[in-house]
Amino acid sequence: MKPITLQSTEEAIRQNTAILLYFYSDHCAPCVSLRPKIQDLIGEEFPEMKLLFIDSASHPEITSHFGIFANPTLLVFFEGREFQRWSKYVAVSQIAEALDRPYNLVFES
Repeated sequence: MKPITLQSTEEAIRQNTAILLYFYSDHCAPCVSLRPKIQDLIGEEFPEMKLLFIDSASHPEITSHFGIFANPTLLVFFEGREFQRWSKYVAVSQIAEALDRPYNLVFES
């Protein structure tokens, strides 16, 4: 697996029609509990969406580039544009509801 850099992250955003960047810290309880739920949601409901996990402490240059100030923060991009951003406490159902329509428009056209 290729190391995560700012360049590889920007490249992933350009190359994938839909991508979710998950910024986390292993010392953050909400990060740890939300991570498997997000993996399941994307894998089951939005399988064409790429999922990229970024450790904020290990990659401060990426974190600061995207203006991340809290963990967890989830950024969703469709066709290279930021679509949605969630920070701290967010319900998986809220994420699913927000992604459903644009995802279906992009992948079922």
